[in-house]
Amino acid sequence: MATRVHHGSLPPLLLLVLAAALPAGALRFDLHSGHTKCISDDIKVGAMAVGKYHIVAPDDGTPSLLSSSSQQQLPDSHRISLRVTSPYGNSLHYAENVHSGNFAFTAPEAGDYLACFWAPDHRPPVTVAFEFDWRSGVSARDWSTVAKKGQVETMEVELRKLEDTIKSINEEMFYLREREEEMQELNRRTNSRMAWLGFLSFAICLSVAGLQLWHLKNFFERKKLL
Repeated sequence: MATRVHHGSLPPLLLLVLAAALPAGALRFDLHSGHTKCISDDIKVGAMAVGKYHIVAPDDGTPSLLSSSSQQQLPDSHRISLRVTSPYGNSLHYAENVHSGNFAFTAPEAGDYLACFWAPDHRPPVTVAFEFDWRSGVSARDWSTVAKKGQVETMEVELRKLEDTIKSINEEMFYLREREEEMQELNRRTNSRMAWLGFLSFAICLSVAGLQLWHLKNFFERKKLL
């Protein structure tokens, strides 16, 4: 999951390297019954995204996944529903009243993807705790599986991970450059429209002032004051 860190003193490339080097882990959230919580992730087109989620048993702070026996011991109120949507509102994953689940997709378009969780409305209200692990891009790849399948040495795996990270940073830089060009073009169009609006407002003000002078002149002439 992309985490936005605001450090004005660090260059963008260093921030990207640090973000790629940070380990991704599951995040824990508290969801009140009858409420919705949405989490967004900015994913570029063609990037792989995977997610896992599960309910944490009440009064249980362990981060491990629930087993089938512990799921059966959960009360009926401790269930959640999830819908993952693309930037254009297309549904990519949907699950209703579940204890856990996972999803995977390849981003069809670039932008902010939303994962919205909600809990059923109960009386009295309850709080459902769940953990959510959402990864995209390089962090979405299971390198342990790659190493096992390829029977490669640890150093080679690390080099492949570094190569993939560099490619991801390069693609991210091009993506940011495209977004910057789009924003600059939008600023140019906005400035041009504001200039025309200012000119139009000035012309309207001059026209109204001329009409007022003409009206006052005719009024004084009829009153024979001029």
